[in-house]
Amino acid sequence: MVNLKSAREIEGMAKSGAILADTHKKLKEKLHVGMDCWEIEEFVDQYIQSQDATASEKGVDGYKYATCISINDEVAHAIPRKGLKLQNSDVVTVDFCVNWHGYQSDSAWTYVIGESTPKINKLLHVAKKSLYLGIEQAQVGNRVGDIGHAIQEYVEVQNHMGDVKDLIGHGIGPSVHEDGPDILHYGRPHKGTRLREGMVITIEPMVNAGGDWRIADRYDVKDDWISFVTADHSLSAQFEHTVAITKDGPKILTSQDPTGDSKYLL
Repeated sequence: MVNLKSAREIEGMAKSGAILADTHKKLKEKLHVGMDCWEIEEFVDQYIQSQDATASEKGVDGYKYATCISINDEVAHAIPRKGLKLQNSDVVTVDFCVNWHGYQSDSAWTYVIGESTPKINKLLHVAKKSLYLGIEQAQVGNRVGDIGHAIQEYVEVQNHMGDVKDLIGHGIGPSVHEDGPDILHYGRPHKGTRLREGMVITIEPMVNAGGDWRIADRYDVKDDWISFVTADHSLSAQFEHTVAITKDGPKILTSQDPTGDSKYLL
């Protein structure tokens, strides 16, 4: 059952998303070489609370933390680790959700610590552009396959990178993960669930630099938790937005760039 949102609910989710986006922007200013991974967790959790909201990833499937912090070849769902220091040229994805008065939002962003390289710059460019190519297809009457095809064509065919297929986007609100529609980041145009006004989804492509889309499990004994790494140990990046499907086109509810995203804002 797809939970369609009213205009009032979408406005509430946009307020949640604004808190989330602001948290990302403030976090970016703090990231530096030598920073303890745990400081990211503490900052995100405390800042969200200061905005009269909560980090809603806590408690989902037994997860204990506000953030997932995936570094270099880690694709997704890695836990924040106390004592792990960020190194120069580390590629770090920070993913978290916000609950503001019952309204949910979800966004991941990938950062480079210290100095970047041409290889890293290309990876981040491809991952971010693939997100926006997917968003452009999130139109009333299109299908989920249109989103996935646009992402896959750009990542795999044009740039020969790995488009992760085992992890997907999802419906969101009032819970973090709604039953539908599932948002695959690959697919065939004009196939899959038809997009309807009032759907709110996450689009969150994960891109592996090495060209292999496959991932492998990494088990954390202490937390009894499984995260994911690239099968070929290449770098991975992810950019994610919460997006509302409206009659006026897709609307990004977690925008960090009101100028660049102006056509996608409510």
